[in-house]
This record gives sequence, C-alpha cells and structure tokens, in this order.
Amino acid sequence: MSTSAIEVSGEKVKVMWDKILTKIFCDICIKEILKDNTPGTHFTKDGRLKIMINFEKETSKAYSQRQLKNRWDALKKEWKAWKKLKGEDTGLGWNPIKRTVDASNDWWESRLKIVLKAKKFRALGIDPEFEGKLDQMFMGVVAIGDKAWTYSSSTLRSEFFEDVDNDIPE
Repeated sequence: MSTSAIEVSGEKVKVMWDKILTKIFCDICIKEILKDNTPGTHFTKDGRLKIMINFEKETSKAYSQRQLKNRWDALKKEWKAWKKLKGEDTGLGWNPIKRTVDASNDWWESRLKIVLKAKKFRALGIDPEFEGKLDQMFMGVVAIGDKAWTYSSSTLRSEFFEDVDNDIPE
C-alpha cells in the first residue's frame, strides 16, 4: 500500500492507495487519454475534472487534484524504474511465486548496479497486467533509453496537471 500526504489547514492528510484504488485511478486516466483529453502537455481542464468526478463516483473518495497528481507522479516514477530495470533484455519471464522478473542472480546483481531505485522490485515486481496499464498511461511520456513509443499515435505529455504546484510533500 502506498501513501502520500498533502497539507490541509496546516495538517498533513495521508491518502492510502491500495491496489484497487490504484487500478480504478489508472483505468479512469486511460479513459481520458483515449478520449484525447491530453492535447498538449497535460490533461485538459475537462479531463482533470472528469478524473476527479469519476474517481469519487467509483470509490466514494473525494481526492483533490494534488492527491491525484501525486499518485500519477509516483506511478510514473515506479514505472520508469521498472522499465529501466528490464531494459532491452528479451526472454525475461515472470515468476508467479515471487511475483517479479524471473532471471538469474547474476542478471539481478548486474541490473541493480545500473538501476539502484529498482532494488525493491527483486522482492515484488510490477505485475504484467498492471504494467500494461502503466504503459498506456506513460508510453510516449518518457523515452526509455534511446527508444520511445507513442500510444495510439497520440502522445501523452509529461505533465499531468499543468496548473498544480509540484512542491508537495509525499
């Protein structure tokens, strides 16, 4: 479970993100991406509003724009580390028992020297189905290595909410 915090009336309010809330959030964001509510470097005002409204409707949780943006940013950061960890290696499998990449100890040790932030993925990786959702959200946003791909010939830009201050404690 992941947490983030924002300050409300001088107090930090923690938001708990479990797998179910994260999946709902991702599905809602993907719907807005597919509706092309990302014409520039961010979701449109209408897209941001629909994400907030639909998230509350589906979860009964009224999270702020900042809370949702913090989750977007955290997911993007994890996705980037996961993609960098896997790199361009082919033939990697999925270990359903360990729930992570099925690779030799030598592979893990050499990759973790390159991608220090991916150490946690040795114990628990990003499930392939969930990775597909993250790919839909972030492909085209960030080039991994010298490769970049644009989802459905449309590019989701690097900023989720253009008009939100990013100086928020996590």
